[in-house]
Amino acid sequence: MTFRRPAALAALFLTLAAPAALAQERYITVASTTSTENSGLFDYILPTFTEETGIEVRVIAQGTGQALDTGRRGDADVVFVHAKAAEEEFVAEGYGVERIEVMYNDFVIVGPAEDPADIAGTSDPVAALTAIAETESTFASRGDDSGTNKKELGLWEQAGIDPSSEWYRELGSGMGATLNTAAQMPAYTLTDRATWISFENRGPLEIVLEGADSLFNQYGVILVNPERHEHIKAEDGQAFIDWLVSEEGQQAIGSYQLDGQQLFFPNAGSGPS
Repeated sequence: MTFRRPAALAALFLTLAAPAALAQERYITVASTTSTENSGLFDYILPTFTEETGIEVRVIAQGTGQALDTGRRGDADVVFVHAKAAEEEFVAEGYGVERIEVMYNDFVIVGPAEDPADIAGTSDPVAALTAIAETESTFASRGDDSGTNKKELGLWEQAGIDPSSEWYRELGSGMGATLNTAAQMPAYTLTDRATWISFENRGPLEIVLEGADSLFNQYGVILVNPERHEHIKAEDGQAFIDWLVSEEGQQAIGSYQLDGQQLFFPNAGSGPS
């Protein structure tokens, strides 16, 4: 019977030590877009934040609509997304504390090199989508209520087109998966530039339209309201937001490049949110 005493003591020690170890662990959950994840931005900036603060950031990468729903449920401490109207609604409903602008880039329309809708060089995204519809050229839509999907649907609405025909494919996928599918079809699609730059399996796809003012892509960050969900790690979540908009955080975002190209442009504090 004496051989059991050390095992019992060891078990008791582990039981007492576990709460202390857990108490030392600091982390927040951030629901963010697939573009910030797929582009490699988080892999680049988050280690610096964690090293300086001791706060680990666990990212849930999903479309903006899903990310905001994650915040509504209280399953994330911070949301970091890119659909201003939806973000403002999130705050107005009391789910978020404040929307703060962090950075921007732009959207581009990519498509097959042979360009069946003949839109290469077009400067008007609405005219380009109209041509895609008129020629019934295949278009791959994320169809996932993401910020990119919201932008795309807004452009179809401006064109006065209900894209429900056979040539319009709703995938319900993230940006990387949508680009993969578009390359295989091949098809036109709308993508954020950062994901496009980091995407390697382009196949026959190339940028056919870029540079329009209407394709501006602003990102915002919001602390989930701790008054609605008491378990929200408000202090650590705010520390992350404060770092993102600080001089150091903004420099980290702006210095991230792939193939010599800057993917995101910091603009915290540049104007009203």
